[in-house]
Amino acid sequence: MKFVDEAYIDIAAGDGGNGCVSFRHEKYKEFGGPNGGDGGRGGHVFAVADSSLNTLVDFRFSRRHEAKRGEHGMGSDMFGAAGDDIILKMPVGTVITDSETGHVLYELLTPGEILMIAKGGDGGFGNMRFKSAINRAPRQKTPGWPGDKKSLKLELKVLADVGLLGMPNAGKSTLISAISNARPKIADYPFTTLHPNLGVVRVGPEQSFVVADVPGLIEGAAEGAGLGHQFLRHLQRTRLLLHLVDLAPFDDADPVQQAKAIVEELRKYDDELYNKPRWLVLNKLDMVDSDERAAKVKDFVKRFKYKGPVFEISALTHEGCTSLTREVFKHLHAQHLSTQEPIDPDLRFIDLADQSQNT
Repeated sequence: MKFVDEAYIDIAAGDGGNGCVSFRHEKYKEFGGPNGGDGGRGGHVFAVADSSLNTLVDFRFSRRHEAKRGEHGMGSDMFGAAGDDIILKMPVGTVITDSETGHVLYELLTPGEILMIAKGGDGGFGNMRFKSAINRAPRQKTPGWPGDKKSLKLELKVLADVGLLGMPNAGKSTLISAISNARPKIADYPFTTLHPNLGVVRVGPEQSFVVADVPGLIEGAAEGAGLGHQFLRHLQRTRLLLHLVDLAPFDDADPVQQAKAIVEELRKYDDELYNKPRWLVLNKLDMVDSDERAAKVKDFVKRFKYKGPVFEISALTHEGCTSLTREVFKHLHAQHLSTQEPIDPDLRFIDLADQSQNT
């Protein structure tokens, strides 16, 4: 299935049914009085967060969604039936925005969460509503109210506690396949990842988190260069970022300059994303001579002017991966305690950079 994380749809709730003007007609009842019923309400449009979905592809091919209108009122005190509601299933993490104003209307963050995104119109009043002591034969009625009509933008932001970022071929897909059950496409050329991938990391009994990765970033990604800019939004809901750096790039590029370029793209894209906790993960140490490894790591950290946690790993040989995942889990666990949130044993970890390689 093609991964789609953005779609535009038009929705229309049902209009309310019109009220009815009617009078009671019965033998020997010359003045039976009004008995016109009200119209039924129009159908509502609901959105439900479905945890079994992970893409908005269904909305790419089905753009218009309309609920049924309410039935008109009838004589003999009969009210019109309400129009049928419609329910749109969307992935957890979907942001629903007014496509004309750009205003965020709703966010689906909890599996099973149901939101009314368009309200059906109320039914109109029949003439029985207008009878009184001085108006015994009313001929008034009101039309049904129109239902809400909206043009919406659906945007999927993957829910994750940890996100991987880095240049193309930094080894993000290899890392996620080494520490989780995800099996993204891995190759020796850039941009093998074309969409986010998720994988569950098992740290210990009842200790796990979800991993996801996005296409690798390049300089200018915030302005639309490369593929990663399309998926930077998926990093916005993470609690921790792991910045993966290739210490042995195949093109002899300077790893420090590449790392600084990634950080600058985060700053340009979103200040909140730039200020998220970010750990440095130096990868592909298996390709560095053991005698030069310590000096190369020290030189990188010094020139990069980084003062946070540094992890030295080889995703290919799994060296250092176990200690990395344990420290990640400890960090997420501590965050839950500090915010007094219930501890979820299935903490989610996302490597948003290499999962695109699955396509």
